[in-house]
Amino acid sequence: METSISNDWLPVYKALANPIRLQIIQLLARKAQSISALAAQLGVSETITAKHLNQLAATGIVSFSHQGHFKIAKLQVDQINIKFPNIIYPSYNAYTVKIPVGHYTNFSVAPSCGLAGRDGYIGRVDHPSYFMDPQRIFAGMIWWNNGFVEYQFPNHLTSHDQLRMIDITAELGSEFPFSNNNWPSDITVSLNSVPLGYWTSPGDFSDVHGKYTPAWVPSNVNQYGLQKVFRITDHGSYLDGEPWSKVSLSDLPYQNDRFTLRFEIQNFATHKGGCTIFGKGFGNYNQDIEVKVYSAD
Repeated sequence: METSISNDWLPVYKALANPIRLQIIQLLARKAQSISALAAQLGVSETITAKHLNQLAATGIVSFSHQGHFKIAKLQVDQINIKFPNIIYPSYNAYTVKIPVGHYTNFSVAPSCGLAGRDGYIGRVDHPSYFMDPQRIFAGMIWWNNGFVEYQFPNHLTSHDQLRMIDITAELGSEFPFSNNNWPSDITVSLNSVPLGYWTSPGDFSDVHGKYTPAWVPSNVNQYGLQKVFRITDHGSYLDGEPWSKVSLSDLPYQNDRFTLRFEIQNFATHKGGCTIFGKGFGNYNQDIEVKVYSAD
């Protein structure tokens, strides 16, 4: 139920402003009940119970039906939202950038490594030089053991915009020659050269074929990853909605025209199990690396 701060909705607020009626709502939330059953639980007469129910019914919170000789009350709403006349917290402006996984701008990788497109491998597998091949822009899946891959995306904010939040969504997994469903890897995510934190991928999955992975990809190599959402705010960073690190937007060196995003297996990582990035046409999500930048005027 949607309400507002106006006299039209006073009956709703009055209906809720009574401890017996609140108790009735709690009882009806479990199941529809007769007036006599409710009266017995409330410890009041059926007449008083009926009076309270009628007031709730007049607002649409409760409805009635009949089962034989019994009048049954049923809860009609599961939430009531109150809209205030002024917006205290203005909505954010936002723009989205979709980065194909082959559109990296810098890299340093070591075997096992490679790139794959819709119709086959791009260049030779386990030869890092092919990460510089012009055909890399058509890659839908890339993988490497040690090192990093780096992307850039535009900073469209003006001097009047205040950066409030950045969301980064990517489908990631470990990298094992062929595959290993139990192969942990610490994948560090950095923005503007500042490590936000690392996520430990549990494995390099091939138990089932990736939902969007092309049929030509052998069944014994990595098929899909796990979709992860990295969020950076002015009070810290989050991974899939849970607190992740203390790195905030104020910790990031500001670049007027771009942001720089890096996925990396660091030399000192506890689990150096490589990284696979799945993009559009591969894995289980059929999407590129997606970045959403939020700002306020």
